Amino acid sequence: MRRIALFLMVLFPIFLNAQNLKRADKLLIQQIQNHVKYLASDELEGRRAGSIGEQKAVDYIVAQYKAIGLPPMGTDGYVQPFPIDEGKRIAASAYLKINDVALSYEKEFIPLSNSGSGKFSSSAAISLNESKQVWFKDLNEVLDAAVTNPHFELNQWLVEFVNQVKQKGATALFLYNKGTFVDNIQFNKFDTAASFPIPVIYITKNGWLKYFNDDIDTYKINANIEFEHATRTAHNVVAFIDNHANNTVVIGAHLDHLGYNEDHNALDINNSIRNGADDNASGTSALIELAKMLNKNSPKNNNYLILHFSGEELGLFGSKYWLANPTYKGQLNYMINLDMVGRYDTAHKLTVGGFGTSSKWASVLANTNTSLVTHLDSAGAGPSDHASFYRNGTPVLFMFTGSHSDYHKATDDWDKINYEGEAAIIQYVYAIIKNTNKLGAVDFLKTRETSMGKSNKFTVSLGVMPDYAYTGTGVRIEGATPGKLAERLGLKGGDVLIQLGDYKFVDVMAYMTALSKFKKGDKTVLIYKRGEVEVKVNIEF
Repeated sequence: MRRIALFLMVLFPIFLNAQNLKRADKLLIQQIQNHVKYLASDELEGRRAGSIGEQKAVDYIVAQYKAIGLPPMGTDGYVQPFPIDEGKRIAASAYLKINDVALSYEKEFIPLSNSGSGKFSSSAAISLNESKQVWFKDLNEVLDAAVTNPHFELNQWLVEFVNQVKQKGATALFLYNKGTFVDNIQFNKFDTAASFPIPVIYITKNGWLKYFNDDIDTYKINANIEFEHATRTAHNVVAFIDNHANNTVVIGAHLDHLGYNEDHNALDINNSIRNGADDNASGTSALIELAKMLNKNSPKNNNYLILHFSGEELGLFGSKYWLANPTYKGQLNYMINLDMVGRYDTAHKLTVGGFGTSSKWASVLANTNTSLVTHLDSAGAGPSDHASFYRNGTPVLFMFTGSHSDYHKATDDWDKINYEGEAAIIQYVYAIIKNTNKLGAVDFLKTRETSMGKSNKFTVSLGVMPDYAYTGTGVRIEGATPGKLAERLGLKGGDVLIQLGDYKFVDVMAYMTALSKFKKGDKTVLIYKRGEVEVKVNIEF
C-alpha cells in the first residue's frame, strides 16, 4: 500500500504538469481566436492604414499590453504616428455629365493630373470647335502623325496644344483615342507640373463608345473639375522588454489590411470589407501572445522590441518609417516577422524565410524541436516588413504559412484560421528565441532576394524591388534580384524606371499594368533614369 502511495506521490506532479500544459495550450488557442475574431471583424472595417478601423486595432493592441504592464516604446506612449501622403486626387465634389448622365470616374473619364479646375457647361459637337465651347481631340491622329518623329513628346505637345485652344476660346478640352496607338494618359497623383489654363479631360474608350457615338451630334456637357491633396495618419505600436542586455531582438507583424479596397490593392472587385483574418490578424495575434510569453519569462541575454507596423499593404511604409525614425536607439540583433501564419496544414507548410541571412540560423533551427512541417527559404527580402530590416543590415526570419485563394479578398475571415497550428507556430518562435539566447550578436549575411509567397499575376518580371514610398514620377527601385534580368542589365538601387516599350509609368501600379502586356520571349526597350541621365536598353523577357 505504501509502495502504491509512494508511486502516486511521484506520478501526481507529472500528471498535474501535463494537465497544466494542456490547459495552457487550450488557453493559448482560445486567446488567439479571441484576438483574430475581433481584429478581423466587420467592426474594424478591414483595418486600412490611417482609418478608424486601424485606430480600433491600435487601441486593442495597446490595451493588451497595458493589461500585462508591458512598457511602451513609441513616440506617444505605445504609438508612433506617421504620415501617408496620398497625393493629388479628384475631389468628391467633381463630376462630368453628358446629356445629364453622370460618367464614372476612372472607368469613363479621367481629368489629367495637371488639368485646370472649375465648373463649365457647353453644348458642343465633336467636329465643331467653337469659341466658349468644349473642344475635342483624337490622340490617335496626333500619335499617327508623329510616328516618324523620334523627338515627339506627347506631354510637350499637350502643353502647346492646350495653350492654342485656350487662345481660340475653348472652355475645356476633351481628349480621346479611337485607334490602337498607346497614349499613356494616366493620373499621376504626385504630378508637380504646372496646371493647364483650362480643364483637360481624357474620355476612356468605354466612355467614348457609350456617350459619344455621333461626330455631328450636339452634346450637353456639364462638369466640375476639382482636386484635393490628401494625407492620412497611420500608427505603429511599439512595446519594449528591457533586460539591460547589449542586443535587442525585434519581433514584428503588420496590423493593417485593405479596408474596402480604397487603395485598389485587393484581388477581387466589390465593395465588401476585406477583413484580413490571415493577412494579418493572424500575425498580429501571434505577436500579442509572444509578447505576453516574453514579458512573463524572457531569455535574459537580449532585450525584446515588439513592433506592430501599419502601412505594410501600401509598401512596407510602417517598418520603413520606424527604421528612419527609430523609437529605440539600441543595437538590433535580429528580427522575426510574422505575416500570414494562420493557414498551417499539410498543403500550407510553415515557410521560414531569411534562413540565409545569418550563419547562425542553420544550427539554431536544427536544434529547435517542433512537430511543424517547415520549409526553409534563404531569401532575406520578400513582400513583408522583414525586408525593410534585411535591407538595413539586420538578420531576419520570416514566418509564413503560404498564400491561398482568399488572399487579398473579402473571403479571408476568422473561421478559416487554423488556431491549433498558429499556437504551435507561436511556441516554435518562442523556442527559437530561447535557442538564440547564448549566441550573443547574430552575424548578418547578404543573400538572394525574391518575392516569396504572396501573389504574382504576371508571366514576366524584371526582377526589381520597387520603392513603394517613392513620390516622384516613375518607379524608383531599391535593388535588383541576383540572377534576374535587371541585375544582368546593370540596374541598381536608386534607378528610376520610366518606360517599358510603349508604356510609360507614373507609379508602381502603372509599372505592373505595363508588365501585364508582355510574355516570355517578347523583346522591347526599357528606359530608366540614373541620376539625371536617361538610359535606354534593349531587353528580352
